[in-house]
Amino acid sequence: MDIYKYAMQMELDGKHFYHDLSKKTNNTGIKSILTMMAESEAKHYNVILSMQKNDKTQYSADTEVLTKVKNIFMTMKEEKKIDIDNSQVEIYKKALDVEINSEKFYQERADAEKDTYRKELFLTLANEEKNHCVILKNLVNLTEAPDNLW
Repeated sequence: MDIYKYAMQMELDGKHFYHDLSKKTNNTGIKSILTMMAESEAKHYNVILSMQKNDKTQYSADTEVLTKVKNIFMTMKEEKKIDIDNSQVEIYKKALDVEINSEKFYQERADAEKDTYRKELFLTLANEEKNHCVILKNLVNLTEAPDNLW
């Protein structure tokens, strides 16, 4: 199995998933969060493509994504604009499972990688997937119990 092709397909699928999901919500905060996640998956795709080509382009992780998302959640909570379709909770839970598996995948790749540059990139990707897990856990919480956010 070509791990780069596998990872690129995984990221492409994630990008399309979050983009499509963002179209299915009328909540502007949730739409914004899902769009950020789609953009993040697109960045991951490009990082892996560069790795496959043996291009050592620098990748800077989006370290502020959790802060941005938390601010969106808090604004929604303060404005009491938590009009979410409860049927989406199962979709968020499935997405959380996918992100957990993605984090494990990248962590395993990092553990097996001997090249320090690639190892570092895999660890960065694993961490960003972990952040996606935090976001999705909060989306599930928001959908199931809006008053228990963050």
